Amino acid sequence: MTGITRLRDFVVGFHRLLDDRPDEPRILREGGALLAQLVAQDDWLPEPFARPDPTYYQQHLLYADASERFSVVSFVWGPGQATPVHDHTVWGLIGMLRGAEISQGYGPDADGCWQPQGAPVHLRPGQVEAVSPRVGDVHRVRNALADQVSISIHVYGANIGAVARHTYPAEGGRKRFVSGYSNAVLPNLWDRSAEVRAATS
Repeated sequence: MTGITRLRDFVVGFHRLLDDRPDEPRILREGGALLAQLVAQDDWLPEPFARPDPTYYQQHLLYADASERFSVVSFVWGPGQATPVHDHTVWGLIGMLRGAEISQGYGPDADGCWQPQGAPVHLRPGQVEAVSPRVGDVHRVRNALADQVSISIHVYGANIGAVARHTYPAEGGRKRFVSGYSNAVLPNLWDRSAEVRAATS
């Protein structure tokens, strides 16, 4: 199995998981295992969804469930790029495909200012991390590499580009944002014509 087939099989597997109406711990456990299988191989992400931008990290939508139960996104980090401190408001899974990234959790201090909390998590290819309001939802993420691109694959329990979320400035409080997506087209997961031709020839 190579190419876009890996992503298609992941999407089908995630649909089957959610069709069973699992609770969040099961989604994070079994969905995390599915994502770990996907990012264990780095031969399937189409090049247009792996392109960095010299100024900003890119968030490319790869797939969104028609009922917006989940979405799959490639995050492309240029050297040294980072997010602000932010939340998600829904469950999420982050799988490292290429390069490395560092995620630092944050929590409020006595004055309501958001400070680093706990040890940073260093993700390398094949590793998966979970976020959610239940297990920890506020963090800052950065490319761990100063001289090369890193790519992580994220799965969220919503159409994440259309979710009202928040950033957390150092001086306290929070600011609303909606991330959107960097791409205007999606990868074609559903053209199985070559497989069918090969099977019937």
